[in-house]
Amino acid sequence: MRARFLILAAAMAFSLAAAAHQEGSGVAKADGSRKKVAVVLSGGGAKGMAHIGVLKVLERAGIPIDIVTGTSMGSIVGGLYSIGYNANALDSVARAQDWGYVISDKENLRNQSLKDRLRQYTYIFTTGMVIGKRDVNAGGLIKGKNLAELFQQLCTGYTDSLDFSKDLPIPFACVATDIIDNSEVDFHSGRLPQAMRSSMSIPGAFSPVRLGSMVLVDGGLKNNYPADLAREMGADIIIGVTVQGAPKSADDLSGTMSIISQIVDVNCKNKVEDNLAITDLHMQVDTKGYNSASFSSAAIDTLIRRGEEEAMRHWDEIMALKQRIGVDSTFRPAILHPLRPKAMTEKYRVLSYSFENMTPQTEMYLRQKFHFNKRDSIDATTASQITTCMRTDLFYQNAECRFVPQGDGVRVIVSAGQRKTIQLHVGMRYDSEEHASLQGSVEIPFKTSMPMNADLRVRLGKRIKVRGDWVFHPRSFTKPSVSYTFNRNDVDVYINGDHDYSILYHHHQAELLPFDFDVRHFNIQMGLRWDYIRYIDKLMSDKTHDTGTLKNGHYFSYRARIEFNSEDNWIFPTRGARFHAGYAYLTDNFLHLEGETGMSDVSADWRMSFTIGKRFTLQPMIYGRLLFGNVIPPIFGNLVGGSSFGHYVEQQMPLAGVGYVEYVNRHFLAMQLQAQQRIARNHYVLFRFAAAQQADKLGNIFDTHTILGGQIAYYYNTIFGPLGATLGYSNRTREPYFFVDLGYEF
Repeated sequence: MRARFLILAAAMAFSLAAAAHQEGSGVAKADGSRKKVAVVLSGGGAKGMAHIGVLKVLERAGIPIDIVTGTSMGSIVGGLYSIGYNANALDSVARAQDWGYVISDKENLRNQSLKDRLRQYTYIFTTGMVIGKRDVNAGGLIKGKNLAELFQQLCTGYTDSLDFSKDLPIPFACVATDIIDNSEVDFHSGRLPQAMRSSMSIPGAFSPVRLGSMVLVDGGLKNNYPADLAREMGADIIIGVTVQGAPKSADDLSGTMSIISQIVDVNCKNKVEDNLAITDLHMQVDTKGYNSASFSSAAIDTLIRRGEEEAMRHWDEIMALKQRIGVDSTFRPAILHPLRPKAMTEKYRVLSYSFENMTPQTEMYLRQKFHFNKRDSIDATTASQITTCMRTDLFYQNAECRFVPQGDGVRVIVSAGQRKTIQLHVGMRYDSEEHASLQGSVEIPFKTSMPMNADLRVRLGKRIKVRGDWVFHPRSFTKPSVSYTFNRNDVDVYINGDHDYSILYHHHQAELLPFDFDVRHFNIQMGLRWDYIRYIDKLMSDKTHDTGTLKNGHYFSYRARIEFNSEDNWIFPTRGARFHAGYAYLTDNFLHLEGETGMSDVSADWRMSFTIGKRFTLQPMIYGRLLFGNVIPPIFGNLVGGSSFGHYVEQQMPLAGVGYVEYVNRHFLAMQLQAQQRIARNHYVLFRFAAAQQADKLGNIFDTHTILGGQIAYYYNTIFGPLGATLGYSNRTREPYFFVDLGYEF
């Protein structure tokens, strides 16, 4: 009896399912109205860019879209589509992003000071940490603050708590997974940027989103293709897109990334077969050769094109489906949906400001720094500057500035996340001169009415360096600081290509900078510095030249420096300019140097970049250092060599064709022309030619022998910094040199 009852129940369930499928697949409804159409977009990381290509074809075919559901990358594409970004707009948005920055926790270079930019091109790993209490942003290698900020900007006007079915131009839903109880969480309402960010939080890679008692990660773990959500929302016809690759065999699992990818793919099969069964038209895009991290420009271009090609292969089915929807082949929706305004550049009238999760001191700091009492409009760029300031100057793990539409303007809500206890930076480098070196930095913020922080840096290698900074962050334009530096320098010095001597010395340095103006492209400093030099050892060669007596000593100097840098890339710029000028007056008693007038140190360099075509850049540069005075301590004399300023010692200047540190006369002027050719995406070939003049008297500088040098270098730009090799020659050294390095300079 029981068996017969189960058979009967199964038969009835099968009949109901068949009837439901027939209703969703039939022609127009009996009342003459057309059927509701849903587009379902699967997860897949970067491979989900293919969804954009499919949407282009659906728009071309005139398919009305009434509902959108998605998971992970499908939730991002689908969420933006639901608020008015058509397929062409999505294409533009995808190509316009610097995805290497977006999927990292780096700060926005356009809103950073020169010091912050330098730090970003020094360390390969940076993270904020909370010590002594629970870090609500922990749980992933990437906290995802740049993703969250991008979503916030793209969803301008839809950042407040909303009903996704009633308040969006197209009803929308997406999926996340609550790892507390391994349950599926379906977002039909809430804050759209937060829902999208929750849906794509790949476990281990991105920090989960904490919402109430839930800890949310990638929705693909429970429902990677949410066609069932579309059906629950009233869809009669479901068009679905998936981007998962073919199943992997044991031979395919040969590396760490392939194994992790397989684990994710296996766990993302929940409900997929059942949801494909209720899909009227399924398109599986061929994403072979790409993975979830393929965010390069070439990959995005190919994936969007493959999505379009896959949809075009289904053109006849799409047009047949159009008839089943209840519209004829010539039908075009009056407005597919409104093209979104330029959310990243549009200015909004400010009606009011409100501040969340911050102290009164922080609120006052922001109000005064950004002149909120005088600001009657705001845009996404200003919002990004506000959040960058909150993370860098006020030490918050994350920050948010969102616009809530209200009448004929917006209400600006500035919200702070958890405050960092420390900021940790780690950098590594190898080169054929110094071999391996490691540098770490710890920034410690203090919760005071005036923001301030301590910064401790340690460098280990052939040259050892320890530096501590105490920096104040008043609301004014300057950031006064006090610093102490200890250097244990071990330097090989050459003259005319001959190894002259090796010198080991300790250099203690303390600096007071009451004026330090540092914002975006400019940095201006004025202050007082104390140096103490203690020589430990000097190993001379048979050809050692007379460079003066090396004796321990204390020195006091007054210093002023100005820097400007608008280059688009710190390592391989293609446009912009870089300028530095400095003056120092060196004494041993605040007035004189060894009973004589103090030494005056004048230095400057200026480089510009001119791009010809898309890959070739010319970079002319002029630079020099002039020393005036009767006494010039050897430790402060002119040194040249290598490819960058200040690599081994502070006053070192580059000179193409000279590989090691060379002493030159007290007056030195040079010009350099560099040709930079980019090959493919991250490969560079550099040609440098330099000419220099030197003399003991400035009036004789152009009467002396001209130093000529050239070099050719190849570099591959890696996530650990540039990896390259340089071959050079000069008429001063009269022999070629070869140099290999990996990593950023420090």
